[in-house]
Amino acid sequence: MKRVLLLAAGLALLSADAVAQQWPETPRRPVATYSIVARDPQTGQLGVAVQSHWFCVGCIVAWAEAGVGAVATQSFVEPSYGPNGLALMQKGMSAPDALVNLLAKDKGRAVRQVAFVDANGTAAVWTGAKDIEAAGNAVGKGADGTTSRQIPDTAQDGVVHVGKHYSVQANMMLNDRVWPAMAKAFEESKGDLAERMLAALEAAQAVGGDIRGKQSAALIVVSGKPAGRPWADRVFDLRVDDNPEPLKELRRLVTLNRAYNHMNAGDVAVEHKDNEGALREYASAEKLVPNHPEMMYWHAVALVNMGRVDDSLPLFRRVFQIDRNWVELTRRLPKSDLLPKDPKLIERITAEAK
Repeated sequence: MKRVLLLAAGLALLSADAVAQQWPETPRRPVATYSIVARDPQTGQLGVAVQSHWFCVGCIVAWAEAGVGAVATQSFVEPSYGPNGLALMQKGMSAPDALVNLLAKDKGRAVRQVAFVDANGTAAVWTGAKDIEAAGNAVGKGADGTTSRQIPDTAQDGVVHVGKHYSVQANMMLNDRVWPAMAKAFEESKGDLAERMLAALEAAQAVGGDIRGKQSAALIVVSGKPAGRPWADRVFDLRVDDNPEPLKELRRLVTLNRAYNHMNAGDVAVEHKDNEGALREYASAEKLVPNHPEMMYWHAVALVNMGRVDDSLPLFRRVFQIDRNWVELTRRLPKSDLLPKDPKLIERITAEAK
């Protein structure tokens, strides 16, 4: 299943009714999961994060599109809630309306668990009446508190809960403390949207998590406003498909992703001749992941191109000590105009390998 950001161009042509007709009447295996969908009211960023004892949970559960919304679809999972829900919200439908629209067409809704959050921060979640216990959800309270909506003639199957800013949901959990712990952690934690969603996942695991254990996790954060280039809208897009400690690995990847975000920002600053801004970004990246050869190396290259060769040499030396292949790479860069075509300068740099 491709990520929604890679399918964005095709979503406009996708009919929710057509896909709904393809839904199987026989539910699939349950993807027991705890997840969160959320919007940061300060930045407008939208995100979804999930953990499960199921291989590659991020492949089917987590969906998000900049300026549109985020979706988590789980339990006896129907992946089409992801692209269909985003398509409806892209057309201007609110998260609750989009969710009710799709649930009404789904004969398997009693075993689904689905959550939407839209670009206005309205969250909606459904926990089917036949989801495997312990199963439940919680939504953020807005100025008017939380509300619920029933789908006509299907009240026995479940109810849509509506709130603000986020929804947490879980099924097949060890106990019923999981989703309240997630909500509390998300509301009380500090930091950006990725950090707060990670805190929610970690809180779920701390009180019991999935009754079967741990296997995979994923986290997506997209920008509040689309840039017109889907690849530029992804602030985080991370998956841990199979790991005995998926949340620990996901946190490590989030930290590494932050460092690369700083590196990318440094490169943009260089393009705009903002040398000091670039160096601040590179330094921030190295602070997050000390002694990472990739980051030290390109920082050193940037210093050379700024005319600060003496400052670059200690960085080159540390990189060359980690792997001498970087020495040969240095000799190749002038041909691509990434270092000056100055043989004496290149020799001075590569001499640091000695």
